[in-house]
Amino acid sequence: MKQFLKFLIKVILVFLLAFVGFFFWGSAAVHPANEKDLIIQTKTKSAFLTDSVFSIATYNIGYLSGMTNNLPVAKPKTLFESNLAKVKAVFAALNIDILAFQEIDFASNRSFDVNQQLELAKLGYPFIGQTVNWDERYLPFPYWPISMQFGHVYSGQSVLSHYPIKSQQRIVLEAVADAPFYRTAFYIDRLAQVVKIDLNGKTAVVINVHLEAFDNATRRKQTLIVLDLYNGFKDEFPTLLVGDFNSDFKFADATIAPLITAPNIGIAAYPKNNYPNTYSSVNPIKRIDYIFYNKNFIEALSSRVLTEMGDASDHLPLMMRFKLKQKKSE
Repeated sequence: MKQFLKFLIKVILVFLLAFVGFFFWGSAAVHPANEKDLIIQTKTKSAFLTDSVFSIATYNIGYLSGMTNNLPVAKPKTLFESNLAKVKAVFAALNIDILAFQEIDFASNRSFDVNQQLELAKLGYPFIGQTVNWDERYLPFPYWPISMQFGHVYSGQSVLSHYPIKSQQRIVLEAVADAPFYRTAFYIDRLAQVVKIDLNGKTAVVINVHLEAFDNATRRKQTLIVLDLYNGFKDEFPTLLVGDFNSDFKFADATIAPLITAPNIGIAAYPKNNYPNTYSSVNPIKRIDYIFYNKNFIEALSSRVLTEMGDASDHLPLMMRFKLKQKKSE
């Protein structure tokens, strides 16, 4: 009996050590910490414009996995290639000055090691702000099959610009408080990416966010944090708060409400009685992606949801053309 117990203890210890080793191996970052927040200048020929009309788009690109995003189904390389071609064609025709992306891969196994932001930068974006929120060797999402959970994931949020990026700040938002440690270790960092851009000598602030999807209380806290961020810039700079907020004003206890009802805030493509939806891309039933702006510094000229993207992602992008009003100070 004693021999059996010793053997059993040894087996348990081996499994425990294997689990701990796998946990730290799988959750450890592959890239250095200083690469989580990068300003990149490419050799891409600039499509720099010098007139007074600017444009911005926000797009949860779902790493170009289309409607298969988060689904336990095989994703062939041809899916990503065709979706990238579709997105590039639409953006090439629109020639938007600033592109803010969420869920974009910087060369991940799941998307066949293509750096999606660099591919899109070839459209004429010399300036990139890159912020990483996933750098894992193992990712237990989707939960099944297990074979899909292996492979390096290097992903995050990105701002591509025709105009120079002056500075960038990566702000990690509050995580779900009661989530178990092992889930938090592998879960996405919810970020606010704060980028200052020189628009023909005038500094504009773009705050690119991707808020919590599954926990309402956490998303509400994150929303108030990004509203405070916006308020910290709105009286001095033209400020655009964009991204995937994972909330529709139609929802009961909608976490987006503090932004929708903020004083003197503009909302792109948001006629109150019949606003267009952005999710899902095939049959849009929710509006969870937004462009907010401070009306004292920004005059919106036009805005719309870009339905021509089709199902390249499970979201539809949103764009706005605008002018800068005279500022009190730079």
